[in-house]
Amino acid sequence: MVEVTIAAYQSRKLKRIPRLNIYQLQIPEYITVEEMLYVLSRNPDVEYAEPNYIAHITVTPNDLYFSEQYALYNSGQEFGPPGSPQQGTSRADIKAREAWEETTGLEDVIIAIVDSGVDFDHPDLDDKIQSRGRDFVNDDFDATDDLFHGTFVAGIAAAETNNSAGISGVAWNCKILPVKVIDITEEGEYIWIIDGIRWAADNGADVINLSIGGDVYSLALEEAVKYAYEKNIVVVAATGNDGGSVLYPAAYENYCLAVAATDYDDFRTTWSNYGPEVDVAAPGEQIISLVPTWYWGPESLPYAYGDGTSLAAPHVSGLVALILSIKPTLNAADIMNIIRYTADDINSINYPGKDEFIGYGRINMEKALVPIIITKKK
Repeated sequence: MVEVTIAAYQSRKLKRIPRLNIYQLQIPEYITVEEMLYVLSRNPDVEYAEPNYIAHITVTPNDLYFSEQYALYNSGQEFGPPGSPQQGTSRADIKAREAWEETTGLEDVIIAIVDSGVDFDHPDLDDKIQSRGRDFVNDDFDATDDLFHGTFVAGIAAAETNNSAGISGVAWNCKILPVKVIDITEEGEYIWIIDGIRWAADNGADVINLSIGGDVYSLALEEAVKYAYEKNIVVVAATGNDGGSVLYPAAYENYCLAVAATDYDDFRTTWSNYGPEVDVAAPGEQIISLVPTWYWGPESLPYAYGDGTSLAAPHVSGLVALILSIKPTLNAADIMNIIRYTADDINSINYPGKDEFIGYGRINMEKALVPIIITKKK
């Protein structure tokens, strides 16, 4: 009787599971799965029919402090510095574990960290550096971090991952290109930043992270960001942390992704700068990452917590690198739109659609890496 039913639908039996009386069928090419399910549901000889779903293993890296990284996976766990724990909201995160099932990145995808340099000796970075980079502060080719900021940012984007130590980077296998444009006083001349963007664009960068900003519009700085964009490099920039207008270069909306900050409950932080230039948001409050090995002194662990849109931006840069790892032919505009239009509109109750606080929403890595057609939100 079963064989007759299967034949009637011009299907082929692939397998029968004994005792459960479950059959796996190959349906004809001219009918969709949904149409066949509907037809079978109308047959009184069929108890039920459903697709052959795919199960998967959820990727959880073994890094020591991964449980502290609510931005990547938030189960509602407690996290934070000793003595002042926080507790987040379950799944108020960027869906990193699900995204890593698609890719953990390729070594030939390069993230330029245009910042204060990096610590080349850090155990969570020492195998991730593309070169000693370029230092525009001291005009040499050794972008060593004498501040801390660039090391912190680099760790979020691409720390060594699944090495049973430290933290997990968004882009496990992608490389870091350090470009030093910020000095020990936490400041950098626009000319350094302009030259740094140009140098990164000419020296292999696929993504440029700018966790820096200034209050003053500069045509020359805009030209530098445009130069990178026109070379098909995605430029990611932090919006700023004083609750005011979006800083430059993030405010150059035609050429870069402007990133605001959210917290562990999926709310925009009160200090995150806002305006019509904001594209997306990512976690930026109570973020754990790397500090230089000298920062806390001998025998201390080189990790710390911090706040800022500076820390939100490298989450997005890491995502850009992962997209490029599996879709290397996409241009900068396509990647920017994928990230925008797959974001979760977490404040849609009060601000549906794109708004000036978190743009299109908090990034969703899983959605951005799923191989489907992306349609623009209204």
